[in-house]
Amino acid sequence: MKKFLFVISLLFFSNLNLFSIDIKGKWLFESIKYIKDSSDKNLIPITNGDYMLINEDGTFLYELKDAKKYEKGRWALDSSTLDLSFYYLNERLSGEKAPDFQEVLDIDTIRTYKIKLEKDHLILSENKINYTFIKDTKQINEIKSPQTSSGLSITSILRGVLGISALLFISFLFSRNKKAIDWSLIGKGLIIQIIFAVLVLKVPFVSSSFEFIGKIFTKIISFTQDGTMFLFRSFSSGIIESPLMNFVVMILPTVIFFSALTSLFYYWKIIPKIIYGFAWMMKKSMGLSGPESVAAAGNIFLGQTESPLLVKPYLNKMTMSEILCLMSGGMATIAGGVLAAYIGFLGGDDPTQQIMFAKHLLAASVMSAPAAVIAAKILWPEKEKFETKIELSQENIGSNALEAISKGTTDGIKLAVNVGAMLLVFIALISMSNFVLLKIGHWTTLNSLIAENTQYSELSLNMILGYIGAPLAWLMGVCKEDMFLVGQLLGEKTVLNEFVAYVSLGEMKSVGAFVEYKSIIIATYILCGFANFASIGIQIGGIGALAPSRKRDLSKLGFLALIAGTLASLFTAVIVGMII
Repeated sequence: MKKFLFVISLLFFSNLNLFSIDIKGKWLFESIKYIKDSSDKNLIPITNGDYMLINEDGTFLYELKDAKKYEKGRWALDSSTLDLSFYYLNERLSGEKAPDFQEVLDIDTIRTYKIKLEKDHLILSENKINYTFIKDTKQINEIKSPQTSSGLSITSILRGVLGISALLFISFLFSRNKKAIDWSLIGKGLIIQIIFAVLVLKVPFVSSSFEFIGKIFTKIISFTQDGTMFLFRSFSSGIIESPLMNFVVMILPTVIFFSALTSLFYYWKIIPKIIYGFAWMMKKSMGLSGPESVAAAGNIFLGQTESPLLVKPYLNKMTMSEILCLMSGGMATIAGGVLAAYIGFLGGDDPTQQIMFAKHLLAASVMSAPAAVIAAKILWPEKEKFETKIELSQENIGSNALEAISKGTTDGIKLAVNVGAMLLVFIALISMSNFVLLKIGHWTTLNSLIAENTQYSELSLNMILGYIGAPLAWLMGVCKEDMFLVGQLLGEKTVLNEFVAYVSLGEMKSVGAFVEYKSIIIATYILCGFANFASIGIQIGGIGALAPSRKRDLSKLGFLALIAGTLASLFTAVIVGMII
């Protein structure tokens, strides 16, 4: 209760300008000394450019490069005091006369400073120490909070209708049998998407339910951190030292734990029952076959190679339209294991942000299931008879709970290693590509032209992907100022993978690159799927191993599945863009 009251008061006072003191902006470190110390020696080394940034949205961050300190959290201002709630603190303050500060092991650490503002100087006092800052008048690196959108309006609706029409037209162009398209099924799928989006984003009860599920995911992530702490904490300090605060240590363990947990929940028949419920609804509402209903529902929770296991007995006799629907669903959705990693990318160490993005990621995966069906049934309409029975395969789930956990852990390790290896290779390839393009731009003088006429400074892969994807981003409802950034992310997701794209989105978000917050949310939905070129090979190999006789068909449908999966994420994004 105490923590709840503090959070409420923190949010209240940090967003209302009740006091005459205005400390928002960028402040440069000038000195860190004892109050009565007249020497020039600082308790912590300060270099040129060390700063503290106090943002409009109630967040702060500061950096001391030589001391290797990078901290962030939330702030609340009273008439004469400033409360800083730290997300984490990597190290103790160092120095010959440094006081014995409390080690920070969680996000609930609050430190209170007496505050004094003199012209362009800000002085914070704590434990007989003055932290003196000077105002950065240039504000070059200030992180600005993205603007909030106006929500549902005539303009957003018309923009959304234009986007949906464009996506339907693109789907129609790639269709293998335009005359056989069941437009009533397509209409039903779009209506289901729109209803679900309105429920999640505008109906308080449903929105709160998804936030509650998001809280569960956030809590589970904290359990993962307990295991991570045991493995990687220092024997001397008892905490994870700052050099280990990296992707491998802090993110990949969540993939392993979520994989094990998913396997356990599947053994307990929790996930199968949820999948059956979704499959029944999709079969009844959209007239789908039993196997493709099960596969589409399974893709909401499982990966693109795990979901086909649910319909393994039917794979050899499924129609081409059903196979494409199965593959498209795998491309359009994400698995529970990587969901936790994406929450970490976007939410960082802020539980509120984690819960918010967890809600949107869950909504995106659920909404993309019928969207994948829409795209698949336009690209390859059903012309054959199909199996109507809904039945889930119970193979490969383990004979007991311990075996299920063990199998899930092993699969999680493989996935984590695969993710880490892919990121290493793909990010290295991006770096190499950008270097080559930079040299080409320099030799051809394109760099100067690009710097003068675009928002980019040089020829790069980011610029190319941004300009290719920008028109689609604009159709999704992204403002013109952000459309090149979102276009770049869409290109990274398709050409490379969604992990790389989400890492980029997290970095863009942290440095305040977006003008509108709406752009961040739309990008979250656009990237929420496995639709990339590598997934074609993954599906051909994974599904082909379950049904060797269908490898030729899988190869034939691979590129269409990529198109369908991409279109599915875009259908979801444009509908969300209409509403938020």
